[in-house]
Amino acid sequence: MNKIVDTPRRYSLVERTPAASFAEERLHRKQRLAATFRLFSRYGFDQGLAGHVTVRDPEFPDRFWINPLSKHFGQIKVSDLQLVGHDGTILIGDQPINQAGFVIHSAIHAEHPQVIAAAHTHSTYGKAWSALGRLLDPLTQDSCAFYEDHVLFDPFSGVVLDPDEGKRIAAALGSKKAAILQNHGLLTVGPTIEAAAWWFIAMDNAARTQLLAEAAGTPKPIAPEIARLTASQVGTHRGGYFSFQPLWDWITAAEPDLFN
Repeated sequence: MNKIVDTPRRYSLVERTPAASFAEERLHRKQRLAATFRLFSRYGFDQGLAGHVTVRDPEFPDRFWINPLSKHFGQIKVSDLQLVGHDGTILIGDQPINQAGFVIHSAIHAEHPQVIAAAHTHSTYGKAWSALGRLLDPLTQDSCAFYEDHVLFDPFSGVVLDPDEGKRIAAALGSKKAAILQNHGLLTVGPTIEAAAWWFIAMDNAARTQLLAEAAGTPKPIAPEIARLTASQVGTHRGGYFSFQPLWDWITAAEPDLFN
């Protein structure tokens, strides 16, 4: 009889060793951020000038790295990333940034020091689900990752250019990992860039799954007590970190120029 053998991989048992310096940690975060944009492009999350992912700088927590406004997700390299202060000053980089992205992300990073990274794009299924003005239901094992761990932010009031609107989003998010911005799209956060990126991919997939299920008939949600248990099993940020690793291996092998 064949026996299943659990072969350890470099990320299968423990998370990465803490960086020895700010410079090392900064490079790690920037590389994962660039890889996130490449992955989001592959998933079709790019939409013109819309969409932004940020990661907090490890040495200066009141600053974060963000994509330039004019660069397609599929072409972003580590060297393209720009460092921005919470006052809006571009400290590294010479390209404009998405103003709405700055307003949303600066408020989240300022309000939630435990958040290292945040992701928001105008993904198709995320936008479609957000138009319903509802939280996601626990319809599958995967969607249970968001059970009692996401919020609905409403109403839609136009492009987020007012700093007070950014603060309202940050306040509504609270300690949750994700938000549905009504008539706008999805937002995810995490204590690592890997977790924030994975949760966005997973949340868009959960939205797509529920849209398909409701189009086909009347879905049967998972019972609350089972959904809550499953969330504790599949919804941890550590799990999000590990779920990102195969995607990291894939995209860096396929598109190594992102390291430039």
